[in-house]
Amino acid sequence: MINISVSPEIYNICPVFAFSAIQCEVKNTPYNEELWQEITAFSEKFTSETKLNQINKLPNILETRNTYKKLGKDPNRYRPSAEALLRRIVRGIPLYQIDTIVDLINLVSMKTGYSIGGFDADLIDGDLILGVGKAGEKFEAIGRGLLNIEGLPVYRDNIGGIGTPTSDEERTKISLDTTNLLMIINGYSGKDGLEEATEYAKRLLLNSYSTVFE
Repeated sequence: MINISVSPEIYNICPVFAFSAIQCEVKNTPYNEELWQEITAFSEKFTSETKLNQINKLPNILETRNTYKKLGKDPNRYRPSAEALLRRIVRGIPLYQIDTIVDLINLVSMKTGYSIGGFDADLIDGDLILGVGKAGEKFEAIGRGLLNIEGLPVYRDNIGGIGTPTSDEERTKISLDTTNLLMIINGYSGKDGLEEATEYAKRLLLNSYSTVFE
């Protein structure tokens, strides 16, 4: 199991920060119809009830954005992933269909407002610590190319950064070959709601998608 710690530089700007982590064995698949029925149902309900300018005021998204601001990062230029996903569906742009595990993580992120890191744990070198990105630090964001992570919260292993609330890194990304999943749910708004989000993620993994927990 991978140990995860949080540096003082995160607690100094976000004293209430809390996280949960799920590490488990998985059997990934390209597509799951049941999961996409749930994603579609959520998307339709959310878009019928929520306007675009309300998304960045949702509690878990708002506090992630506030953390960015305290670190000197523009949250409108580097949007937290939960916000980016929700803005996409409200604007009527279909979500990318990636694979079952990534799609599942995206659903949990949208429903809860938490930015969630999803990693192939076998590709992580050593333990993880959450710190703050530095100038010039190399980070190849999934599907985005090089990302300027200066001022972003970033999980690092022995090699370098693997995850921020805006994007995860190519080196440790989930694929159809992933059998050892690490999911980190990041609560910049504190502990309230974190347990419920974690239990929801566990239910999805256990009940529907051929996942066996260690």
